[in-house]
Amino acid sequence: MGSFYITTPIYYVNDEPHLGHAYTTVMADVLSRYHRVMGDDVFFLTGTDEHGQKVEQAARDRGLDPQAHADEMVVRFQDLWKRLNISNDDFIRTTDPRHTKVVQDILQRIYDAGEIYEDEYEGWYSVHDERFWTEKDLVDGKDPLSGREVVQIVERNYFFRMG
Repeated sequence: MGSFYITTPIYYVNDEPHLGHAYTTVMADVLSRYHRVMGDDVFFLTGTDEHGQKVEQAARDRGLDPQAHADEMVVRFQDLWKRLNISNDDFIRTTDPRHTKVVQDILQRIYDAGEIYEDEYEGWYSVHDERFWTEKDLVDGKDPLSGREVVQIVERNYFFRMG
């Protein structure tokens, strides 16, 4: 008998849950149930990521502020997990105070240890894919995979020291 921790991705709430969300969560549920039957101490986590430009854009398109949009979408995810009889032990939201505090504490410790630093990042960004591209990767100035527009942005970010 051992311990088994499993998590799904924390899903973006830019739209309603779809088959891919259900598939991933059902697979995690199957694994967690197997380990429980085998006598393992299991913790199964799922949840939602309520930050990002896609979420902000989806909220704006619906005429809602991002938190109101996220609150509505989260219910749809949770309802689907109930209908599928998913046996998760916890459902975390990135807007939950308990999540925010832990993340802030971890990042502060890493920052205080000198392992991360703040600097500017410049690149071509696909809001749809939440991905940066180099100029040489673009096809006719667009995302090479989706063909969608990209925008050049410069933003302050934190980086890990690598070496």
